[in-house]
Amino acid sequence: MASRLILHGQIPEPAMEFLDWLRWGLNNADRVLTLTLEHLALSLPAILASLVVSVPIAAAANRIRVLREVIVSGTGLLYAIPSLPLFIVLPIILGTGVRDTINVIVALTLFGISLMVRSAADGLAAVPEHVRLAATAQGFSAWRRFLGVDLPLAGPALLAGLRVVSVSTISLVSVSAVLGVQSLGSLFTDGFQRSIVGSIVIGILATALLALLIDLILVLVGRLLMPWTRMERLSGRAAARGRGR
Repeated sequence: MASRLILHGQIPEPAMEFLDWLRWGLNNADRVLTLTLEHLALSLPAILASLVVSVPIAAAANRIRVLREVIVSGTGLLYAIPSLPLFIVLPIILGTGVRDTINVIVALTLFGISLMVRSAADGLAAVPEHVRLAATAQGFSAWRRFLGVDLPLAGPALLAGLRVVSVSTISLVSVSAVLGVQSLGSLFTDGFQRSIVGSIVIGILATALLALLIDLILVLVGRLLMPWTRMERLSGRAAARGRGR
């Protein structure tokens, strides 16, 4: 039906609008690419920092059992802070400008930590105690055991948490555009101010595609760094087939 309409020069109005939006994106591809790189420059350091900071906090929470829930729940409450006020208040604490890159990265890192700590704590707590004892019996120091045993076994949980953090961070970066920080969110603010629907739509699509791309990269990196998880999945499928028979 749609092909007949196109052949007769009659394209449905929603399709025409979508084509106009895509045409706007192609005509402004250089700007979209530049803003995408700016978006990555803000989000990637925050995602990495969230992981690096959250793992020690999670390890400390598991070690201090009495305060575990306080630490985990306390960091989780950080996500309840409205993002825009945080972007405005942080410069007072850090002594930076509202539009400084470090201000945005620190704010995004705090939100990332709020999501990552619980995943990291649960993942580290799930490492079997007999595995830890076996490593200790083989002469592993506490630090070596943490790096060589605990972290690898907690890897799948850490990766799952990091994937959530990456999607959340890439989404939240757009809020900083309200303050004048360049990112894909600038397409939203510019489109709204100038009534350019194509700019808003392309901004949404570009942000979603970027989040999907980073998520796929994290999955591939996880498979490269943790090949045993693939073997576990294959073993699980084989066992399920065996039970099915």
